[in-house]
Amino acid sequence: MVKSKIVNVVTTAALNQNVDLEVLGKFDDIIHDSDVYGGRVAYFKTTNMQGKVSIFSSGKMISIGTKSEEDAFQELEKAKKFLEQKNFINDVHLQPKTRNMVISVDFRNTINLEDLVYKERVIYEPEQFPGAILKIVEPYKATVLVFASGKAVIAGLTSSNQIDSIIETVKRLLEEFS
Repeated sequence: MVKSKIVNVVTTAALNQNVDLEVLGKFDDIIHDSDVYGGRVAYFKTTNMQGKVSIFSSGKMISIGTKSEEDAFQELEKAKKFLEQKNFINDVHLQPKTRNMVISVDFRNTINLEDLVYKERVIYEPEQFPGAILKIVEPYKATVLVFASGKAVIAGLTSSNQIDSIIETVKRLLEEFS
C-alpha cells in the first residue's frame, strides 16, 4: 500500500493594484526588510497560518508552506482581507492558481536505482545525489526524486486532482525495479 502526503503547495494571486511595502512593514503580522531582495517583498504570517504569503509591491502574492490547495487559497484570501482592512488596497476578487505541489510518497518497496537508470528520462549520479531523477510527462508533467528506500518526492503538479494518477503512473514504472 502506497502512503503519500502533500508537504507544500505554492499558489499565486494578483491584487491588480500596487502595495506600499515600506508602510505595510510597520504592522505586526508583516515582515519587511528593505535590505532583503531590495525591499521588493513583504511577508504576511499570523500565528494561525500554516505557511506564509509573500506580497510584492506590484500586488502579486505567493502562498507557500501549506498542505492543501484549500489552505493555500484561504491564506491568500486572509492576506487580501488584511490589506483591505488596513486600507492598502481596494476590494478585489482573487483568482488563485496552484503553481506547484510537492508530495512525499512511500512505495514501501526498495528500488534498484542502478537498473532504473536504463529507463527513459532518468538521471542518476550517486556521487552527487542519492536519488534518481525521473521526468514524467504523461498523464501530467512532474519531476520525481526516487530513492532506493522506496520513498519518493513528486514536484510540479498543479492540482490535487493529479496526485492519485501520477502516483499510480510512478508506481507502475517502478514495479519492475523493486
